[in-house]
Amino acid sequence: MILYIDYPSWLKPEIIPGLPIRWYALMYLVAFGITYLLFRYQVKKRGLNITKEETGNFFTFVIISLLIGARILGTLGYDPEGYYWRNPWMIFWPFRDGQFGFSGLSYHGGLIGALVGGIIYARWKKIDLVEWSDMVAFGVPLGYTFGRLGNFINGELYGRVTTAPWGVLFPNAAKLPVREAWVRDVMNQVGISNDSVVNGFVNLPRHPSQLYEAFSEGILIFLIFWIISMRCQCFKGFYLSMYIILYGLARFIVEYFRTPDKGMDFPIMLDPGAITDVSGNIITSHLIVSPWNFTTGQIYSFLMIVGGLIAFFFFKKKLKLM
Repeated sequence: MILYIDYPSWLKPEIIPGLPIRWYALMYLVAFGITYLLFRYQVKKRGLNITKEETGNFFTFVIISLLIGARILGTLGYDPEGYYWRNPWMIFWPFRDGQFGFSGLSYHGGLIGALVGGIIYARWKKIDLVEWSDMVAFGVPLGYTFGRLGNFINGELYGRVTTAPWGVLFPNAAKLPVREAWVRDVMNQVGISNDSVVNGFVNLPRHPSQLYEAFSEGILIFLIFWIISMRCQCFKGFYLSMYIILYGLARFIVEYFRTPDKGMDFPIMLDPGAITDVSGNIITSHLIVSPWNFTTGQIYSFLMIVGGLIAFFFFKKKLKLM
């Protein structure tokens, strides 16, 4: 019996084969567009006098800052070799040793970059940054959903190996050695035959963690915000601080299902025996969950939760004092 889902063969990264137009980039454009439209919806609902031109300038400045922050933390925070720390001038250079270099972006770095960019823009244009940030935070979750769908279409950022019947066999996932007993055990449980073994390695189904994130960090948070907006008038800073808290919490949980970034493994391991094989090697691809082993993403997410809680009580106390 087959207990997994084959990745849809009709899903390709390119929108039109042979042309450099990818679904991933389009999804991020959709994400920014949705966030913009929901920002304008908030402007109208709150009766604010903010023109479309002002909104466009603000979004342009913040998006550029976001991309800069995402690139900086992506290279420096997820570089196990320390290459970019030793060569910081290469952070924004797309090539390395004659080949394409680091291609990822850090969400947490993007958040920091957007906040820093927002602060600079607010001081420059004398706007109410907290209220503007609230309106951005209200729409970001729904836009973010499309970003994670882009990751799924790209077949990247897949999760750890699973025997759950909704596990997906991603064609580009790292192949695993059949000599490992746990790999053979998973093969037997999900119904993968020995015919799938190539040169001693086999592909195993993974958690579709991109879809977990699209729902938990995107749709769910947006629905919570939408329900709250229909029922009460919240203090300034509510949506910004709550978004940081809820995203951090959702991401922290989903990280238990994601494959840790290559070379990063688990910076904090309080229960190392739960993620090692019989030879003592760390297994990062297999879902052997221990609540006491934490990925880099979980560390960043924990800091987000703490920062969001501090911001929440700060804004709430500030409102009472006004």
